[in-house]
Amino acid sequence: MNSSLNYAAIFDLDGTLVDSYDAHFEAWRLVSARHGVAVTVDDYYAHFGRRNEDLLRECWLRAGRGELTRDEIHTLDEEKESAYREIVAVRFPIMDGARELVAGLRADGFRTAVGSSGPPLNVQRAIDGLELVGAFDAIVTGRDVKRSKPDPECFLLAASKVGIEPARCVVFEDAPAGITAAKAAGMKCIAITSKGHTPERQRDADLVVPNVRAVTISAVRALLA
Repeated sequence: MNSSLNYAAIFDLDGTLVDSYDAHFEAWRLVSARHGVAVTVDDYYAHFGRRNEDLLRECWLRAGRGELTRDEIHTLDEEKESAYREIVAVRFPIMDGARELVAGLRADGFRTAVGSSGPPLNVQRAIDGLELVGAFDAIVTGRDVKRSKPDPECFLLAASKVGIEPARCVVFEDAPAGITAAKAAGMKCIAITSKGHTPERQRDADLVVPNVRAVTISAVRALLA
């Protein structure tokens, strides 16, 4: 019997399977400029892996726009994500080795899931762009949870959906908030040092690798053993 059959791999998409750093920042830059608000690289990085609501509230408040209403947040959120999807539609930014990693884990018997803070349309666009339709046993998006990362709700829900206990799950992440969420969920975490991140800021992960190609199935199994 394959020893990996009772394990699960949960993937955040942005920065792990999708090289989306530049596209997301460009979308934020375009949309915020339309409204006379600045979103800096530091703002963007501090909120990467979390829901847009937090960044919107902080940046608009700092710009003297006061507290945003729920309707205003929804409208700005939709505007930004629409801009992002338009950008990646021109050339989808797949991480080198992403398809092979997911396929390799599934071939080894792992259950696989998505645990993303992104909206459903972005998540589906990513899965389509990765050509991984049908490759995940469960998909959790930002619309499925009440609390954003670093809260562990997203990953705990993904584990529940695939029927694997948290201690037998490994999370692939890039953002510090996501790494914190994975550890709070009682899961192992492999950090991908994608653009905008440094190994030093990912030090709470169980394993830090420079890129997706550096991940081996044997290393994942050893981490969970």
